[in-house]
Amino acid sequence: MRIEYINPFVEAAFDILSEVLQTPVKRGQLYLKKLGESMKGVAILIGVVGNMKGRIIFDMTEETAIKIASKLNNEEFKDFNAMAQSTIAELANIITGRSVTRLEKEKMAFNFTPPTIISGSNMNIHEFNEMEALIIPIDTKYGIVEINVAFKE
Repeated sequence: MRIEYINPFVEAAFDILSEVLQTPVKRGQLYLKKLGESMKGVAILIGVVGNMKGRIIFDMTEETAIKIASKLNNEEFKDFNAMAQSTIAELANIITGRSVTRLEKEKMAFNFTPPTIISGSNMNIHEFNEMEALIIPIDTKYGIVEINVAFKE
């Protein structure tokens, strides 16, 4: 996976999370993860189609998702209800959209699927291809959001 595919996601996530959460965020240490390893509890999956194949997963605990959705709606959510789910999916859409804009400026074309939310405890997402995912942890005061990127040309 080429770094020029990854940087737009790192930059967009960092910029947007800082902006919408109105708090400093820190990037954690990047690491590789085998596909199929467990997720944190709330995963927003966006597929990549076209010349590049793969997916982006925004992965966080349910507690983090609820806190972020509460902040963005100026309303305290007690659970990961439909409004909280919609808010987190739209946040993933915004980050992906900004990433796509940056990729297109570099003459790289990608097509993305709409976000799908997967939630629950002890989740594993299994994919049957030879990819590893690069994990980009973003530490916010509301919890850690991991951007899990796996592309294949």
